[in-house]
Amino acid sequence: MKLEHIGIAVDDLDKAVKLFTELLESEPSPIKEVPDQKIKVVFYRRKGVAALELLAPTDENSAIGKFLNKRGPGLHHLSFAVENIERKLAELKTRGYSLIDEKPRIGASGRKIAFIHPKSTSGVLIELEEK
Repeated sequence: MKLEHIGIAVDDLDKAVKLFTELLESEPSPIKEVPDQKIKVVFYRRKGVAALELLAPTDENSAIGKFLNKRGPGLHHLSFAVENIERKLAELKTRGYSLIDEKPRIGASGRKIAFIHPKSTSGVLIELEEK
């Protein structure tokens, strides 16, 4: 597995985009709304380096909204690229990992994704993303 991106939950997407654009001296992807997840996302991508994903809620009852209300802005998840997400999920389940998504769904990137519960991964939310 390869680190695909780092997800950061933000409460003010415009402010975060300004900050990371200046820090990274790089332009972000266009803002994309993901209605079924009730979020807006922006990616910073550089060839050969893990991307940075900024996530902002469009509804405070979304997963990101709840995360921000409970923990505040900051690291939300680490995403790893996998070849076959269904096979990887079955393997992890067999090994006793607690899965949030037992079946993949489509993420903000348009790719299949699934999450592993942080209680199984030392408190870190892990996302699997099929390339």
